Amino acid sequence: MNSASHSHDSLTGQGDKHPLVSVIVPAYNRVRYIEECVGSVLSQSWPAVQLIVVDDGSTDGTYEKLCAYGDRITLLTHPGHANKGQSAAINLGLRHAAGKYVAILDSDDFWLPEKLAVQVPVLEREPDIGLIYSNGWYVDSDGRQIRPFHHKDHAESNDPNAVLLDCYMLLPQNALVRASAFEQAGPFEESFRAAQDHDMLIRLSEIIRFAYIPDFLFCYRVHGDSISGKGQERRWRNGFEILRRAAGRYPYRRSTLRKRRAVLHYRMAQVEARRSSWLPMLMHGALAGLLDPVRAARVVLGIERRG
Repeated sequence: MNSASHSHDSLTGQGDKHPLVSVIVPAYNRVRYIEECVGSVLSQSWPAVQLIVVDDGSTDGTYEKLCAYGDRITLLTHPGHANKGQSAAINLGLRHAAGKYVAILDSDDFWLPEKLAVQVPVLEREPDIGLIYSNGWYVDSDGRQIRPFHHKDHAESNDPNAVLLDCYMLLPQNALVRASAFEQAGPFEESFRAAQDHDMLIRLSEIIRFAYIPDFLFCYRVHGDSISGKGQERRWRNGFEILRRAAGRYPYRRSTLRKRRAVLHYRMAQVEARRSSWLPMLMHGALAGLLDPVRAARVVLGIERRG
């Protein structure tokens, strides 16, 4: 059922012992990795998969490689083959998703074959759970395992404060979400060209319950152009707006809001240090220390490491 040419009834995924999973892959200039990514979805042991790949204006041959898959995937683009950013690409995919469940996979990462077969039954058994996620591997540019993504004692607290404070999981790659949860949360914020995944995770945590399983089911690739310096700055600047919106939407603890603001200033201090902008670095660093002096002291003393 990996073909894009199912009948409407089979695409609904309702009343079937194998409910349909819609997988959305936003792709932009990933010619080196796209075949491994797509192949990992097409080779899933779960039999009911709708694979939607949204090419976001690639110029490096990614789109041409995707065209070669024919009707094994649903290939979408924006009008004029424009580049609109990952949020717009995912939103386009969501509008075409027919599954009971939705998973998002970044185009440079990949899944292990049993990923969906392990996760779907959990959501089928537990109707109060809206999102299930798992452990996985950090891998290098050649797909070699580096280290586990989650520590062996990781557990899900189901506390929106924890999701807001530290983005400790990935919405792309390791999460499987009920389509109804995305409908309730609303679309990805298209004005964000970074941190849109954390924004959506925060919004989801406010309305649904999460569950964690320790199975190793995905591979998250670490490579030179995965997050550029410019992308990091954009991510943390967007973080301030995400925090502002969250504070107006949900009754977060004051301490959480203060500590998250400290994290953002710390990250901005790192950005400024990398480009030798010493005065802005010192200003952001001082604000981070004032907002969360305990954690700042732990970082300075080497008790805690902020990467």
